[in-house]
Amino acid sequence: MLKNSSRHAALFIACLLLSCLAQPLFITHAQRNALDTYAITNARIVTLSGPIIERGTIVIRNGLINAVGASVQAPPDARVIDATGLTVYPGLIDSYTSLGMPQPSPSPLAGRGAGGGLNRAAQAAQTAPAFSAPNSSQPPGLQPEVLAESLIQPGEAGIEAERNAGITSALTIPREGIFVGQSAYINLAGETPQQMILRSPVAMHVGFTPLRNGGYPGSLMGVFAALRQMLLDAQRYQTAQAIYERSPRGLRRPEQDRSLAALMPVITREMPVVMYANTEREIRRALDLAQEFNLRVIIAGGAESWKVADRLRQQNVPVLLSLNFPRRTTAQATEADPDPLRVLRERVDAPKTAGRLAAARVNFAFQSGAMTSMTDFLSNVSKAIDNGLARDEALRALTIRPAEILGVANQLGTIETGKIANLTITRGDIFDRNSRITHVFIDGQPVDLKPVAATGGAGTGAAAGTWTLSVNLGEGNLSATLVLQQEGDRLRGSLQGELGTAQIASASASQSGEIRFTAPVNLGGQTTEANFTGTINGNEMRGAVQIVGRANGTFTGTRPVGPTAAPPSRTPSNSSTVASATNASAPGAGADLSGNWTLAIMFGPNTVTGVLKLRQQGATLTGTLQSPFGTTELSNGSNGPDGFRFTTMANVEGRTVEITVTGTTSGGEMRGLVSSEIGSTSFTGTRQP
Repeated sequence: MLKNSSRHAALFIACLLLSCLAQPLFITHAQRNALDTYAITNARIVTLSGPIIERGTIVIRNGLINAVGASVQAPPDARVIDATGLTVYPGLIDSYTSLGMPQPSPSPLAGRGAGGGLNRAAQAAQTAPAFSAPNSSQPPGLQPEVLAESLIQPGEAGIEAERNAGITSALTIPREGIFVGQSAYINLAGETPQQMILRSPVAMHVGFTPLRNGGYPGSLMGVFAALRQMLLDAQRYQTAQAIYERSPRGLRRPEQDRSLAALMPVITREMPVVMYANTEREIRRALDLAQEFNLRVIIAGGAESWKVADRLRQQNVPVLLSLNFPRRTTAQATEADPDPLRVLRERVDAPKTAGRLAAARVNFAFQSGAMTSMTDFLSNVSKAIDNGLARDEALRALTIRPAEILGVANQLGTIETGKIANLTITRGDIFDRNSRITHVFIDGQPVDLKPVAATGGAGTGAAAGTWTLSVNLGEGNLSATLVLQQEGDRLRGSLQGELGTAQIASASASQSGEIRFTAPVNLGGQTTEANFTGTINGNEMRGAVQIVGRANGTFTGTRPVGPTAAPPSRTPSNSSTVASATNASAPGAGADLSGNWTLAIMFGPNTVTGVLKLRQQGATLTGTLQSPFGTTELSNGSNGPDGFRFTTMANVEGRTVEITVTGTTSGGEMRGLVSSEIGSTSFTGTRQP
């Protein structure tokens, strides 16, 4: 509640305006089966089924789009939402996730044999499977009969983060395995799985990561051998069942096998198979396997799919393209070796892949790729647009394209009468970096958008934060960035760098500082599972790396304590002082940085000069940066006791690059780092008189 006595005037007015704008949606939700009616009026409507309606109305009744058009009138019984200045899009779709799926449970007794080493039995027991099909003839990880719909947990934390990014529905699959299981298409709202599920099963899912339990298959060669064998067994099973069904008398009844029965719709092309493959080599192997067994294949991940675009088009294979672009997430230490050329090339190529696929007429849809921060979802689509993807194609890859690929285009993907009322509403163009998701409708009901709690800072847990790893597998040090988020003793996050880009699994950190996680890593063009176990001491970690078929390795990691964004300033409730509109420091704000600063930015042996013009109000920084790359506005600027930070954009060789600047000041001097997706460098500055 707002109290005039505890808020300064400017903050009160701002909050009052926000509350007035948001008021139509903050209504107590009726039960999901209620016949609620809404009318969104005066909106710009991007239907994707016809021309854009510059000023129109959408009527929602009983969870469906009842009417849409420029001349549509709001019904008398409708709750009217005036959307003047807003744009309505079909609800965004995330085409490959594990939302609502249970995490594998690390065993508390995992892993210590005599002398502190890890023996094979302990390694096999290191991870308790998150799920296992009952009465299956196959071990966990090779059970195609597993259904995502049986595992969905509606309250999973990642669902809210996706909604805040404007995503209304998603494909969800079990988290791990070779035959991972069968996916379900879900709306991202509902108190029960039954309320969430729109279609199940959607597709069979296959991964090429060897099993992590020490059993077969433990290598990439074994993975493909197991896949082929099970598909061949399914063909024989289908033939035996058909013969017995035609004339059972005199024939021995075939044994029932749920695993092979689950593959029958796959080998008859009734159900598509989604194969997760990123490298060119993996994608070609996936296409070869699909061609051998005449499967309806879909490629997920697809980092290097542009290298095989001609074949994908010829075989009519769509791609669920990851938006989790590789990037440097921490500043490079001055004494560290530069990143390998391969890593730099991957960072540059990732935003170009969508445009290349579109140019090659390959059907594709976007997916989040297990990114740890959903704020990157739309910003990375904008990067793809900056690198050659048409805006209309980008929007279709978030809406109607995934709906078509996943078989729900008759329900979702466009704004048409009779379709499910999943809508994403923005202020400004959805791909504008300054746009904002204002409202989200799912199943015809408005969803409250809540700010995402800050994660990843050192204070959120013993392991949380961004770590720079050095991994030694006997062939020199490999660098990687480990981003961790912690809830209790559970961890989630991602590993990026010379070992590839992947989501971690089976991750935990104890109160005593022990950490363990697994991640698929890319070594010599092959993906295999790596088990990391170690200890954390302050901002340092170290431990062992185990990969089946290789000698044990080691890793070390550091977590720099860098400048962090200061929290929004809050006037104490007992304060009678009203902050002025000048640059008075607020609680949490650093020393006032307002003024002009002359910068010296280091580029190898060369120095580039620039002028930083800053304005500070409380802990918030605004202003401009003038450099040889042009003059740009600052955004997300803050200044706190630990330092300052802001982001800006620069046009470098025809590419729009997002730049993050962090630093500290002492008197009239500043120093810090300029970081982008390609690399980082240092700078110094002096305040102009």
